Amino acid sequence: MKELKLKNNLSQPIVATLFEPKISNGKLILINSATGVKQQIYFKIAQFFSKKGFTVFTYDYSGIGLSKPKNLKNHNSSMRTWGKEDFTTLTDFIKNNYPDFEKYLIGHSVGALILGMNEDSKLFKSFVFISTQKAFVGHLKLKIKILGYLGFGIIQPLSTKLFGYFPAHRFGLGESLPKNVAKDWRTLILNKKSTNALLEKMGFNFSSDLHQKVLVLRAEDDAWLTEKGVKSLLNETFPNLKPTYKILKTSDSPKVEVGHINFFRSYNEPLWTVISDEFSRAD
Repeated sequence: MKELKLKNNLSQPIVATLFEPKISNGKLILINSATGVKQQIYFKIAQFFSKKGFTVFTYDYSGIGLSKPKNLKNHNSSMRTWGKEDFTTLTDFIKNNYPDFEKYLIGHSVGALILGMNEDSKLFKSFVFISTQKAFVGHLKLKIKILGYLGFGIIQPLSTKLFGYFPAHRFGLGESLPKNVAKDWRTLILNKKSTNALLEKMGFNFSSDLHQKVLVLRAEDDAWLTEKGVKSLLNETFPNLKPTYKILKTSDSPKVEVGHINFFRSYNEPLWTVISDEFSRAD
């Protein structure tokens, strides 16, 4: 495990972690994190794949974890800069240092949504999407829908204005977030176009240029995901990807829980073979 200190085109530090295998199989995996989730959450699965010969990268978006500045109030990162700048910083590094490797990507939640913000998403042979969807609140079940409107329509913008950043940790939503990340997250939830609304703001969109295979995983106990939301993302944002859908059953988890994040916990290692099997099939 080796820490890499990189910088994006905005001169913001991006800290990544490299997991190198003892004997390389010539394949590489990049893990794009979920919103407000530190890269350490992915260390166990990165080590799992490293033992299988894969070279693996995790990283923190600007404003998160090891890439977090001392003063979050004045930090201007957004989900759009996460895709355009931070994700691109990693793909540039990979292109320059691992040109001959077969490349794969695991996108967790927003980590899949930002693919359309980076032209170099085409570098990857195939993808795995985990816990991701067209996040529009209208796709959610009634109880969660009410929480979505209350949380993102009222509480989130008010608390962001009060603190100068979104104190997500106070609401059990992971790391605190820069104000513009919070604003983009609100767009994903409350705007019917969701991810496509962010892409429209950017003025470019590489999502439809992607034609790879993608394994789309959804946990049956993830209350914030619905089948409609998941399939809407693939149909409306990534229309040319070739998806295979799979539901992760809690009965297959040693602790009978998968949820939105717990797929990556070490106790769920038995579930990780679904990804290694997919990347083997990509051959």
